[in-house]
Amino acid sequence: MKTHKDLDVYNKSVNFVTAIYKATANFPVSELYGLTSQIRLAAVSVPSNIAEGSARNHSNEFRQFLYISLSSTAEIETQLQIACNLGFITLEVKEQLDIELSSIARMLQGLIKSINH
Repeated sequence: MKTHKDLDVYNKSVNFVTAIYKATANFPVSELYGLTSQIRLAAVSVPSNIAEGSARNHSNEFRQFLYISLSSTAEIETQLQIACNLGFITLEVKEQLDIELSSIARMLQGLIKSINH
């Protein structure tokens, strides 16, 4: 690996951030500093932690940052469910985002396993 930009999971998670921003664009203005901000921050955290971890000099540090990214996927999953329950996104949008998010989580788990071995 040359840089984080060479990782498929990084590129996929950057694209996911774009999808999250589009999905949250029409959330109520009253949620700008609530759920909108929370879900966007969690989404941005995924590729950001991949990038930061890959720049570290030790695989243990990289693995720790990947675990943080993985934790953020669980946070996003919860926030998507809340947004759907509140009617901010449709079930269809939530399910599509869940599919992408699950794929990212699996890729992170695979990368973590490869670092462990």
